[in-house]
Order: sequence, then structure tokens, then C-alpha cells
Amino acid sequence: MNLVEEKTKCNKGLHLIIAMNYSGRYDILQATRRIARKFKDGIIVGDEDEIDENVMENELQTNCAEFPCPDLVIRTSGEQRLSNFMLWQLAYSELFFSNKNFPDFSEQDYVDALVWFQKRNRRFGGV
Repeated sequence: MNLVEEKTKCNKGLHLIIAMNYSGRYDILQATRRIARKFKDGIIVGDEDEIDENVMENELQTNCAEFPCPDLVIRTSGEQRLSNFMLWQLAYSELFFSNKNFPDFSEQDYVDALVWFQKRNRRFGGV
């Protein structure tokens, strides 16, 4: 990790977020608990309508990321599930599935995923 951090410390174009031992369910649960505590302590005042997506997103573990909701998720290894990964944040992400394992996922595979993504008609929950 130290070597990767050192080699990439001047990079400006991409953001790498490593989620070690991360659980999407736990993330939502702990965010909900913190919001409930803020109501109890009077930090959030009013009624339950005060809780909106922004309040929830500010309590999630990804609140420190500049871009917490990915546009594209590439899932390798032939699995077609989220595996408890970023359940809130992936609500409108496009999911690309590859049968290749990560170490074998090539630059051309990445380009193929990007071309596939460019062809998507993103509606963000709309018709």
C-alpha cells in the first residue's frame, strides 16, 4: 500500500477508493443509527421529513469521497451480484459483468467496458 501511495501521490485524474472489510448493510445501519442519535440529541430538529438523501449520504462511510456514487461498476469473476458492496451508492450505477478474474482483466477488457457504458441510455430511475 505504501508503495502504491508513493508512486501515485502526484496523480490528479483518477480516484482510488479501497474498501477493506466494507459492508454496505453495515454502512446504512451505522448511518441510520447516527441520524437517530442526532435527532435524540437535538442536532437534527423537526420531524422525520428532515431526513433526506443528503442527510443519509453525509452519514455514510463514503462521505469523505469526492465522487461517492460511481457511474460504472465493473464486476469481474463471472459473479452477477453486488456482494453487499456500496448498496446505497450504487443505486444508479451501471453494472458491467465480466467472466474474467481481476488479474486477467486487460486494458482491452477495460476499453470494452467503457464502450459498453457509452452505449447505455442512463435514465437515473426515470422512464
